[in-house]
Amino acid sequence: MSARQTMRRLYYFTVEDEGILAESFSKLDETTFAITYKVRGTEDVFVTTTETREAMDLNDVPYNLLGEEETSHVGIFHTPQSQEELTEFEDAIKALAIACRAIAVACVGVNGEVDIGMDLSESADAYSYFTAPAGHTFLFRLFDSREEAKEFVEKFTAGEKEASEWADNLPLTSNEELQSFH
Repeated sequence: MSARQTMRRLYYFTVEDEGILAESFSKLDETTFAITYKVRGTEDVFVTTTETREAMDLNDVPYNLLGEEETSHVGIFHTPQSQEELTEFEDAIKALAIACRAIAVACVGVNGEVDIGMDLSESADAYSYFTAPAGHTFLFRLFDSREEAKEFVEKFTAGEKEASEWADNLPLTSNEELQSFH
């Protein structure tokens, strides 16, 4: 693992006015992929990637840094299609997971698929989505704990060894190990 990868972080921050973010992001260089998410259960805490934080700093966006998480703390289980289309956006997906207070996500399909193999209406809070700049919107299952991830991938992948190993090796055991700002 390179030194750059070990230093990647996700940052928690607050701003005086949420409108600052929209206004500032619209002025960023169009090649910058800037994204922030409001942390579930908070009124004014956001999480963002290193790339977005650097763009905010370069453009003098005022914010108050609260804390950080290592990107390696969050697991992503990809489908072949999500792996192909989302590899360069993994930090943004991990920020989404952290904002939802999840320690891992698994891609379960693409928006528009006729049958993704599960009923989303029973537990909509356990799912989120990420739209790739190329256009596909991927649906992700969020996990609060390693045990929850293990149970899900066992059913979802019919016991596929790679999926089971992924869930067994998640770095955190539960979302209680994440930074908290409640």
